[in-house]
Amino acid sequence: MSLATALPAPTWITEELVQFQDSVDHFTADQVAPHYEAWEQQGMVPRALWNALGEHGFLNCDTPEEYGGLGGDYRHLAAVMERFSYDGYATIAGSMIGVHSGIVAHYILNNGSEDQKRRYLPAMARGGKFAAIAMTEPGTGSDLQNIKTTARADGNGYIINGSKTFISNGQHADFIIVVAKTDSQVSGSKGTSLLIVDTDAEGFSRGRNLDKIGLHSADTSELFFDDVRVGGDAVLGEVNNGFAVLMNELPRERLVLASGAIAAVEGALAWTIDYVAERQLFGQSLAQFQNTRFKLAEMLTEARVTRAFIDHCTDLLVAGTLDTATASMAKLKASELQGDVTDGCLQLFGGYGYMREYPIGRAFVDARIQRIYGGTSEVMKEIIARDLLGR
Repeated sequence: MSLATALPAPTWITEELVQFQDSVDHFTADQVAPHYEAWEQQGMVPRALWNALGEHGFLNCDTPEEYGGLGGDYRHLAAVMERFSYDGYATIAGSMIGVHSGIVAHYILNNGSEDQKRRYLPAMARGGKFAAIAMTEPGTGSDLQNIKTTARADGNGYIINGSKTFISNGQHADFIIVVAKTDSQVSGSKGTSLLIVDTDAEGFSRGRNLDKIGLHSADTSELFFDDVRVGGDAVLGEVNNGFAVLMNELPRERLVLASGAIAAVEGALAWTIDYVAERQLFGQSLAQFQNTRFKLAEMLTEARVTRAFIDHCTDLLVAGTLDTATASMAKLKASELQGDVTDGCLQLFGGYGYMREYPIGRAFVDARIQRIYGGTSEVMKEIIARDLLGR
């Protein structure tokens, strides 16, 4: 069995998308690989990289041409995002493409007014405006029903007060979709709205770029809102109906994370297969040891099975039939597998796997967050169980 057979291409990929991925490979070789480690050390990618991604058509490739996109569907997004993940550039795959293009762009596309779409989407596609979404707060984590940030109606607009944390793209963002309570008299998910806040608004400030154990070049920030005034046209969707918007977008958000996870798994396995074939120990290659062979056989089998499920979910999303529970299964399985495989692959690299010069080490620490953000593995299990058994 060849490596191509062991790690086959996704079932949904076309010749056009293969060529699209080839353009990603050329881009990474020229504009990412020589600089990525320096960006990791600096804790942030340069703003110019966003512009370059836009110029090459890698941002918002699955939004309509009338709003600046390439007019593709989720498969175009997945083709680009998965290639960056496979190559080990998790910051670009996750924060810069996954959050910006895969999540925020579709919040606006699916729920925004025509003015909001034309104001933000074309600029996002060309890399002129960078986007973030602010859900998590210091005391809430995955519990979005208990957010404390408020947006109080005032005249023809709203005044926002509160804070957010762990916000991807927070340092670079030109605008942020903020989840806030617009009706504090009701409990739980009721009375929640989404508002678009331009980051030049008076009263908005960014905290520190948070120091993480992985995804070092992905800026992740604290955000503060101190009497930030926005107009009534800043509301995304219906007032007090923001939680429904969040729920409707969750299948896509979780498949975005799952797609990145399975591609990262395949990339880690490809590096490891090459390494064990070359590395000599006790007079033979590592690939000749039974432990190596059995471990790779187990991981490859899990990867093939998971890939088949992710591809199935991709087809469902393109058809508009992917439900929240199934997407949660995809995110749960793929992110847990990513952690297991990167750990197993690092072990086969031995001491060299612990060195920064080998990408497997970075892949190992970058994988850890996948089981936390976008809903923890425990939350995914609860969603799946509720769908199966009811509340």
